[in-house]
Amino acid sequence: MTALRSVEEQLARVLDAVHVLEAETRPVRDAAGRTLADPAVAAHDIPLFDNSAMDGFAVRAADVDAASEANPITLRVVADLPAGVSLDPPLGPGEAARIMTGSPAPTDADAIVPFEDTAGGLADSLGEVRVLRAPAKPGAFVRRRGADLQAGDDVVLAGERLGAFQIAAAVAAGIAEVTVTRAPRVAVVSTGSELLAPGEPAARGRIPDSNGPLLEQLVADADAEVVLVARVPDEADAVRAVTAEATALGADVIVFTGGVSAGAYEPVRGAFDGQGEVEFVGVAMQPGKPQAFGVLDAGALVFGLPGNPVSVAVSFEVFVRPALLTMQGRAGIHRPHASFTADVAWTTPPGRRQFLPAVVDLVARTVSPATSGGSGSHLAGGLARAQAFAIVPAEVEAVSVGDAIDVMLVG
Repeated sequence: MTALRSVEEQLARVLDAVHVLEAETRPVRDAAGRTLADPAVAAHDIPLFDNSAMDGFAVRAADVDAASEANPITLRVVADLPAGVSLDPPLGPGEAARIMTGSPAPTDADAIVPFEDTAGGLADSLGEVRVLRAPAKPGAFVRRRGADLQAGDDVVLAGERLGAFQIAAAVAAGIAEVTVTRAPRVAVVSTGSELLAPGEPAARGRIPDSNGPLLEQLVADADAEVVLVARVPDEADAVRAVTAEATALGADVIVFTGGVSAGAYEPVRGAFDGQGEVEFVGVAMQPGKPQAFGVLDAGALVFGLPGNPVSVAVSFEVFVRPALLTMQGRAGIHRPHASFTADVAWTTPPGRRQFLPAVVDLVARTVSPATSGGSGSHLAGGLARAQAFAIVPAEVEAVSVGDAIDVMLVG
């Protein structure tokens, strides 16, 4: 009997074959979801200039350091500074400027008095203002130039994903273009003569192809580009034909579901087994034991995943997603893990690492199966509730209430 390969060994074989894709320059606002090949460097300071953190009055702190409700200090208002102005009015002793949040602070001012700390507030204050409370210290409510970032600083590091926060920071720092890796092009192919297109009427012996939509979304969530979604019957020639089609479309990765086990009708194995390009192995995991992986002569990576939906989801997370992120040069290629406490008891497969679709309580830090059927690879309905995968080592014979469980968070 052939020994099963460990999850780590199979993942290492996959990642050894992966190369980072070429880089390209794109406008920063057109680079969402991409991974930086080079750091994004600030073109200017953040903030760009000293500015007010409050609606109020720009003052010389020494003029009002004795102000109190019992002893208000009256200042002459000599300028009005709404947002967007570039004025820098001089302030002499006893003078102030009315100022709005974000407006440039006058060079002569060293503090902002919020309108709440004055008598009359902003409504009638273009002649003079009475200050009722002194600023806590010089510099109060003044946002200093460059306090956040300075020109030349790295805003986003190479290997990081450009999400909404990163794009906002880059734009704020005056960055117009970024160098990012190209998105991997992925073909998704479901095999099985029993498969129906999503929405087709069900019939005895036929089932909807849920793997295609599942993988299409998982690929997109991994910031890769889906170039082909196909279904083929259990025929090796059909697999060869769709492989040629995917290659012609420039696919960097082809992901098959089904047809990789040892049954009588295994089209992926029939198309590739014995040709040396794709290796078929058993991995010590449940679900997801039958796996295939290889590199075509044209350079595309080929993944052969089991056909059951939960097996597909687990296999993608464990092997395909890390490969796609590595191709993009991503600094972190694994989902976050955390330790949770088992809320219920469940059984585990002997000798194989279990990846159990699970729900978690982030407040109580507990985890439980997403379905009453455990980790059955056919239980696609439970995926709708799964927020995570509970990962149980192969040597654990059963999970008891209160056990510490390693959890991969995916929801």
